[in-house]
Amino acid sequence: MTPRAPSPDFTGFSAEGLQFMRDLAANNTREWFEARKPAYIDTVQTPAVALVAALGARLQDLVPDVTVDTRTNGSGNLMRLHRDTRFSADKAGKTHVPMMFPVGGKKMDSPGFGLQITLDGVDCMAGVFGFDKGALARYRDAVAGDEHGPALVKAVDAVRKAGPYTLDGESFKRVPSGYDPDHPRAEWLRYGGLYASVYGLPQDIARSAGFVDVLMTHFTAMKPIVDWLRAALG
Repeated sequence: MTPRAPSPDFTGFSAEGLQFMRDLAANNTREWFEARKPAYIDTVQTPAVALVAALGARLQDLVPDVTVDTRTNGSGNLMRLHRDTRFSADKAGKTHVPMMFPVGGKKMDSPGFGLQITLDGVDCMAGVFGFDKGALARYRDAVAGDEHGPALVKAVDAVRKAGPYTLDGESFKRVPSGYDPDHPRAEWLRYGGLYASVYGLPQDIARSAGFVDVLMTHFTAMKPIVDWLRAALG
């Protein structure tokens, strides 16, 4: 279990912080950002770190092995605004606020909970965006097998019945070689990742402390996918 995160007061993102991200989208250069970095830290990064801590504490109540890390250098739950662009022609930064809470592993490779505050709203997800080679093989065997396969169907049904959630991650047009194309769970064998998601929640929900409660409602509803992935992938 990771250490329980502290719970500072998260009071929501200010109108100024959300406006900063809109302004960044309209002026998305490193030079523009660097000239206004103090405003970013004050109005976007600081409340985002408070959200990581407050939401992380609640997620650890839901799933004790959730990793909570408030570092802002890209190693924590809050993802970096600017990636390493030394070898890329695209120098633009993100125009949204993304964070990931992995369960017992690396941020992008392990099942977990994620959200992003975009220019248009708030998106939430739970699961794995994309499996690495080893995890993909274990996932396919779990889907096709009798030990974990039926439980996937139950997890998907539970999430779909809980709210307006979609199941994403389908990556392949055909069932992979070595698996029966007529398998009763053939649909899920075409997935290269598996995550439940809800998109376009009103951005205004991020402007109050109640944002944490809203997020927890969605993460709790989508948790069966995380539970299944943890059991199936080992």
